Amino acid sequence: MGRRNKRGRNITGIVIIDKPTGRSSNHVLQQVKRLFDAKKAGHTGSLDPLATGLLPICLGEATKVSSYLLDADKRYHVTCQLGVVTDSGDSDGKVIETNEIPAFIEQDLQDILLKFIGQQDQVPPMYSALKFQGQPLYKLARQGIEVERKSRSITIYDINLLACDHDQFTLDVKCSKGTYIRTLVEDISHVLGCGGHVVMLRRVETAGYIQQQSITVEQLESLAAEGGIDALDKCLLPTEDALPDWPEIMLTDEMVKALRLGQYIQVDQAFDRMEVRLFDKDKVFIGLGHMSEQGVVAPKRVFVVHEGP
Repeated sequence: MGRRNKRGRNITGIVIIDKPTGRSSNHVLQQVKRLFDAKKAGHTGSLDPLATGLLPICLGEATKVSSYLLDADKRYHVTCQLGVVTDSGDSDGKVIETNEIPAFIEQDLQDILLKFIGQQDQVPPMYSALKFQGQPLYKLARQGIEVERKSRSITIYDINLLACDHDQFTLDVKCSKGTYIRTLVEDISHVLGCGGHVVMLRRVETAGYIQQQSITVEQLESLAAEGGIDALDKCLLPTEDALPDWPEIMLTDEMVKALRLGQYIQVDQAFDRMEVRLFDKDKVFIGLGHMSEQGVVAPKRVFVVHEGP
């Protein structure tokens, strides 16, 4: 028996979802995939169920750029409740420790924040989607199992204090990929002398996308009810806009054919950045390539041309 074809449309593009609290990123992904009747979909990095904010979802051939969006810088707003430590680092977890909150002034906290700006090593939390011997760490954590985790290099570009009182503070954090904001907040609160946990976390920027470009699942559902699939498709952002810093290379028909066969091509352009976006003569985005200093372009992610739905 032959393999069953996946159901759904060959629709390509990116939709920026404003994820609500209380839902997993995968749950939201499946909702969006169903609404668009997309054959293929993927998100670009999970948000905790507690967290809200920007969750780019790639449909169709746009899934080929999802790993690059995952590697991009991000920005968060986060609120910490001081004096209460939970096993997960947020309010979804169990309280494991309570401490008296020391008296401090805003400048004390500002001085602590300065110590966390820059490149540093961070140990991922047990309550994370990272895997150990094939098992997600959070599943082991729920069984009371803790395993050793290797530290990872991250960069905190900037931290701004948005609000502060005697038992809470709110931060604006710009950071590199792989940063666990829960861990950052826990570390800051422990330096303050009492520990703490995240009670609000919102991703406000990711991979250059901002809040004004986002839409909620409920808004998509309303559009689908009023205008059908055509109304939904107008919400899709072009895939080529996902990597605006990557130079563009325009290709002839012969070059496009060669790249689709996995062959290298020679171009006259030269850029400092080696990753490039590839366009055909009609300015249609066909994928991503890697270019050498000699102008030799190798295909990295080349889109499949679909005829019909």
